[in-house]
Amino acid sequence: MNIRETIENREINILSPLAAKAKFSWGREKQEKAEDIRTCFMIDRDRIVHSKSFRRLKDKTQVFIAPPGDHYRSRLTHTLEVSQIARTIGAGLNLNIDLIEAIALAHDVGHTPFAHAGEIILDELLENGFRHSHNSIRVLTRIEKHWDENGLNLSGEVLDGVQYHSGYGKAKPQASTLEGQVIHLSDKIAYVQHDIDDSIRAGLLKLEDIPQEYLEVLGYTHSKRIATLVTDVINNTSQYMETGDKNIYVSFSPRIDIALKGLRSFMFDFIYQGPVCLAERRRATFIIEHLFNYYKKNPEKMSELYRQIADQEGLETAVADYISGMSDAYCIALFEDIYVPQSLVPNASKRLFPD
Repeated sequence: MNIRETIENREINILSPLAAKAKFSWGREKQEKAEDIRTCFMIDRDRIVHSKSFRRLKDKTQVFIAPPGDHYRSRLTHTLEVSQIARTIGAGLNLNIDLIEAIALAHDVGHTPFAHAGEIILDELLENGFRHSHNSIRVLTRIEKHWDENGLNLSGEVLDGVQYHSGYGKAKPQASTLEGQVIHLSDKIAYVQHDIDDSIRAGLLKLEDIPQEYLEVLGYTHSKRIATLVTDVINNTSQYMETGDKNIYVSFSPRIDIALKGLRSFMFDFIYQGPVCLAERRRATFIIEHLFNYYKKNPEKMSELYRQIADQEGLETAVADYISGMSDAYCIALFEDIYVPQSLVPNASKRLFPD
């Protein structure tokens, strides 16, 4: 018995009966030979970490565009916070931590530059719309490459968790695994709390602005609110898991759920739709619209991968793929290079300012 088989058997013997097991994975679109060391979910996690789209998250905005200071969240730090929260919940529920980590690290690789502003703009520009969760699947299955083939060829459970991580409402479809459902709630726990923290740091929000009814339930500090939410989802879901019902969902208790949804709605009204974010969105819209139109007229300026996509799937799809993969800084640099007047005279600075 090799190490992978030992790990797979340990999962079967130790994890909850409702947890996903690597040995019984749904498999990959393209079958691969099993490794001696890593399970399929461990392989998925490693492929995601080594992908270009994951690395670019460090230079993609979370809420505020290029804020001054080093302590504001980026899309990468958000991803790591989701992973940390989800791993804690997964441990508390005795679920598959490797699967949880893989989904967490992959869930936002399809996000645009300029946070949700970029997503809103592309959604308006594209005939079939744009959603970052769907785009994350596209990045993982089409844009990234593994062994010179399209896509990372990830396990079905990982793709399912990424597909259904977004949204927060009764009508939203849920991931098929409890691990995927953990990511769905961990994403909400992470971004609502760290966006409050960043908004206070930016001077756009004070603690006393937040409705007291939500703070009384969840807590008056960042760490207390996260602890309350994590503890509640573990305790509430554990009660249902103990019944053995296979149709249960990872969920908060009603009181906590109402408080988190209320806090999230407040953040949408006060911050996400507030004057600063709206002003930033107007600037981001200007940049992305101009780049979108430029590359539609000049597809030859895109790299080879996106020219191939244009030939195979249509020009708008290729341009959306190209722009959505950009970091904030790269997007701005391209805009400046294309549209901001610059001297083309050799050694122009020396002519203007001779020695």
